Amino acid sequence: MVTTTPSSPPNKKRSESNPILNFFTKIPWTWVITFTYLAFLLILPIAAMLTKAVSQPFESFWKTATSPLALSSYEITFVTAFAAAAINGVFGTLIAWVLVRYNFFGKRFLEAVVDLPFALPTAVAGLTLATVYSEKGWIGSLFAPSGFKIAFTRLGVWIAMMFISLPFIVRTVQPVLSELEKEIEEAAWSLGASKLQTFIQVILPPLTPSILTGVALGFSRAVGEYGSTVIIASNTPFKDLITPVLIFQRLEQYDYVGATVIGVVMLGISFVSLLAINLLQAWSKRYG
Repeated sequence: MVTTTPSSPPNKKRSESNPILNFFTKIPWTWVITFTYLAFLLILPIAAMLTKAVSQPFESFWKTATSPLALSSYEITFVTAFAAAAINGVFGTLIAWVLVRYNFFGKRFLEAVVDLPFALPTAVAGLTLATVYSEKGWIGSLFAPSGFKIAFTRLGVWIAMMFISLPFIVRTVQPVLSELEKEIEEAAWSLGASKLQTFIQVILPPLTPSILTGVALGFSRAVGEYGSTVIIASNTPFKDLITPVLIFQRLEQYDYVGATVIGVVMLGISFVSLLAINLLQAWSKRYG
């Protein structure tokens, strides 16, 4: 009697003999969805922008990226955005502290006001800030007699960046602060530490990573802001012209390659800045 061994299905043999196909069949479907989504949303647009930027000779790319007007806009944009994020890092932490540690009348209203820049259209925010800080506005009129202008200057750009980036710091620090145990502070007080010493040595170290995260988010938001800054600034070259407005001006002149080159430079500087902040955050988590 002749016996035959059952043969394996053709598909199984093919998958076992093809390591590449075998590799892809083992990839979880969640990974496939994640990387597909990121590819269409982030990777492909960035790749298209880079391809457009390098489509011209390096000399032309370098000339456009390092023109005096472009360099001035980089300095105004990134320095002002960093100053806005740094100031909000201090006052945003203070606001989060008040919202977490105190109960008072109007607390819910203050919570809604903090989130207002999230929902308010940026053009409306710019119009509101320009009205308040102009020479005839509620606040601007107080400084107008001394010749000090706020709106339509670089200072106005800084205020607009602080306005739109503040919620990122508050909402990043607030949940971490609410999870801190009050007993640790009481233990420090019982050992003779003052309130300032307790804050610096006990409370601040675990808060530092969240503060840096909020600063990074606020910085990136301020760097890419256009709607509010374009209204409150005069958009004068070498004075208060930021890079997003310069890019839009290049697009209006049908200089698509020049706008893409400046956008690529801005992307690179933003990435390096955020990477440095993330490394600092990781260091603070390890040694803080």
